[in-house]
Amino acid sequence: LDTIFDLASLTKILATTTVAMTAVDSGLLALEDPVSRWISGWRGQARKSVTVGDLLAHTSGLTAHLPFFRDHRGRAEFEHAICTLPLEYVPRSRSVYSDLGFILLGFLLEDAGRTSLQAQFDQLVKYHRWGELWFRPDFMLRDRIAATEVDSWRGRLLIGEVDDENTWALSGVAGHAGLFGTASAVGRFARTVLQQSRGGTPLVRSEIFPRFITRTTVPESSRALGWDTMLPTSSCGTRMSASAIGHTGFTGTSLWVDIEADLYVVLLTNRVCPSRANDAILDVRPAFHDAVIGALT
Repeated sequence: LDTIFDLASLTKILATTTVAMTAVDSGLLALEDPVSRWISGWRGQARKSVTVGDLLAHTSGLTAHLPFFRDHRGRAEFEHAICTLPLEYVPRSRSVYSDLGFILLGFLLEDAGRTSLQAQFDQLVKYHRWGELWFRPDFMLRDRIAATEVDSWRGRLLIGEVDDENTWALSGVAGHAGLFGTASAVGRFARTVLQQSRGGTPLVRSEIFPRFITRTTVPESSRALGWDTMLPTSSCGTRMSASAIGHTGFTGTSLWVDIEADLYVVLLTNRVCPSRANDAILDVRPAFHDAVIGALT
């Protein structure tokens, strides 16, 4: 429970979506805000209707991923590249899971909060006492950090250095990836989510939270805002209730919170070590969650 893992896309939930919820709750931001209100380079008729909520729901029209790290460094270059990229589909006509949308959302949240995404998340971690969750972990923690992959681009085995290349080109902090943490800390976050779902207000006012965990009406999408939701084909297996919400991470991480059953399951692995070619986690995840639910019931 004390081993530190690269949480990969769990960053989208723990950091970016949670910071977005608190920004909406405090009135700094509205889900209906056009992206163009916050990002001046987001221009053009095709982009005009895209909202903050669309970025969270992966319905903005942006493609899933591009290797911008090969040619770009820092926010200004990434923001320009994303804002000038032709949209892949008409916004809200479908859902395409997009790292690029969450990169842009991270930039937007920094402007709305008038400080870095890292600083906003650190404040939440401290306030809620979640524990060991950070962007850019201290080198002194290296002995506790699980290695990820041998990266041919950087020419080394990655330990305590973000696996995602686009995040690396953004100095280790991005809206889609970058967090490191322990299973214990992710579990404390999950308990806060359960407390919120039971009517408590540790994160945001009670009327805000349901908007984020309710599946959108976009055709053939299982996505809520930031969160994914339960389907029989989900990584959480077949035995969680219909109210379950969760997310996975590229390095082999996942968090699922079953609101109806009042339970959560944290799975942290380094499935990309030594190579991301290992896809066995796709079979392990649902079997693992089914086994956990089976043991509890």
